[in-house]
This record gives sequence, C-alpha cells and structure tokens, in this order.
Amino acid sequence: MNYVPFGATGVQVSELCLGTMMFGARCDQAESDRILATAMAHGVNFIDTAAMYTDGHTEEILGHILKGRRDQLFVATKVNSIDPQVIRTSIDESLARLQLDYVDLYLLHWPKAGMQPAAMMGALNDVVNAGKARFVGCCNFPAWLVAHFNSVAQANDWPRLVCNQIPYNPIERGVEVEVLPQALADNIAITIYRPLVFGLLAGKYKPGVAIPEDSRGATDVRIPRWLEKYGEGITQFQQFAADRGLHPAQLAVAWLRYSPAVTTPIVGVSSARQLEASFPAFDVNLSDAEYAEVTAMFDTAPKEEAGGAFTGLRRDLNLVAGSIL
Repeated sequence: MNYVPFGATGVQVSELCLGTMMFGARCDQAESDRILATAMAHGVNFIDTAAMYTDGHTEEILGHILKGRRDQLFVATKVNSIDPQVIRTSIDESLARLQLDYVDLYLLHWPKAGMQPAAMMGALNDVVNAGKARFVGCCNFPAWLVAHFNSVAQANDWPRLVCNQIPYNPIERGVEVEVLPQALADNIAITIYRPLVFGLLAGKYKPGVAIPEDSRGATDVRIPRWLEKYGEGITQFQQFAADRGLHPAQLAVAWLRYSPAVTTPIVGVSSARQLEASFPAFDVNLSDAEYAEVTAMFDTAPKEEAGGAFTGLRRDLNLVAGSIL
C-alpha cells in the first residue's frame, strides 16, 4: 500500500480510503468486519463514514468492529447539518455510536443555503478544542466556499478546513474547474467518492444490455441516462482496460491517481472479495498518453464561456509553484 500526505496535516494516510456506506445497507456486521480486516491486512489506515449512513447504523457497526484497531486508523465522519449547535451535538452522537473518544477528521457533509460561516467554523473550533476531532474539513464545497470558510478560520485563529471530499471520475469532471487547482495550491486534501460512477466504469452495466432489476441502476435514473449518453465511451473504456489486462475498475482508479491534486480515492464495497479486487489498481500508473486517451473517450470536459485565457486558467494545476501553506 502506498501512503500519501493528507494535505497540510502532517499525517500520512493510505492511498486507498475505505468507504463504509455499504456497512449495514448491503453487508452485515460480520462481512463488514471481514472487509475492515482485509483492508488493514493490506495496509489501509484510512476509513470514511458519516452520521447519515443508514441513519447511524453504519457508525454503530464500526463501533463494534473498530475495537482493538482504533490506534492503527485515521477515522473520518461527517455531520449533515449547517446548524452550529447540531455540528456540536452530532459529533457526540457519532462518537457514542463509534464507541470512540475522538475522530481524526470531522467533515461538513453538504453546503446548503443560509450557512453562517463564522458560526459554523466556531462550532468546529469548539469540537477540536474539546478533543473530539483532530482535524476538520468539508464535502462538496466549491473552491470559493472553501477559501471563504478558511479565511474566517484564519481571521479567528481557528482550525482551517483541511480536506474537501468530492465526486470525480472521467464522466463527472466539473471539479477540474478551480476546485482541484485551489486544493493543490492551498495544500487541501482531496478525497474522491463515486470513482466508479455507480459501477458504470466497473463493467457492472453494459451499453445495449438490460439493467438488472435488483441493481441500483433500476432505481437511480442517472445510471440508464449516463449509460445511454456515454455508452460509446464506456465500451472503449472497457476495451482499453481489457487490452492491458486490467479490470475496468482498476483503470478508473488509475485515471484518478494520475492527478497530483487527488489525495485518495474512496473505495466502498459490500464484500471482502470486492475489496481484494481493488488493491491492484493502486499499482497501475498511466502514462501521459494513456491518460489523455482515456480522458478523450468521454466528451465531459466542463464547458463554459469565459473571456481571454480564463477558461484554461481555471483548470491549470501548474500556476502556483508548490503549496502556499
């Protein structure tokens, strides 16, 4: 397992982050325990969960299976509220379910209308000062919002947001505009969810083949829509992987790892067998030409109108020489 710096924290985390959203939803406690044991046996030390996953049951399962393992792990959880008081109380509820004294990373799960940045960052500061979280971060924040929240933190000498968790893959590339460049410049860790696009890039669904009735594709309208829209690219993607002896999921992870702005892809599974199949992806390194070829399979670069060179400048990962922090 490779280890990478987690932004500006000084902590080294495994390049694979174990996602736990399936714990309690598609796998029981016994299988969840096997998944965690398999991950740790391969050197994984980073796990991600959230209070809202199965209404807290995921955290409860982790509370049982983390026993005797906690000191070896970097544990992240999330609060799904912008209310400062809920930010303070949700951590207590999560810690009770997790049976932990603290988490390593406490994340704001979603930005919502009506946020009060000073009050929210003040609440996160209280959580850190109480010893309930070592670091704080966010999910799904645009670059300007990360910068604004961190300016509030800096003005008050509070802990800054050290991480932004976002969706990113060859189909969903909107974060290439400013989010990734800002993270690289400000040394903000980027963790990636949805690296396989609900299985579209893992070979789970194939263009022209009926979607299984018992799959997520039967209920999530994005899957058949994207399968139709990007069917040609998905077919090319699968063939590209096969020609190199790779599973399509391994190619999807390798594509993410090419970006210097990406810290860790989050790999969520419902069985230890699925997790075992994920590890080889972290030994696959694409060449510049291979990355360009895969990217070109999908006409998904964000399109916008901008004057002068602004379009390119909003995507450029090389404008700043090294971290400013």
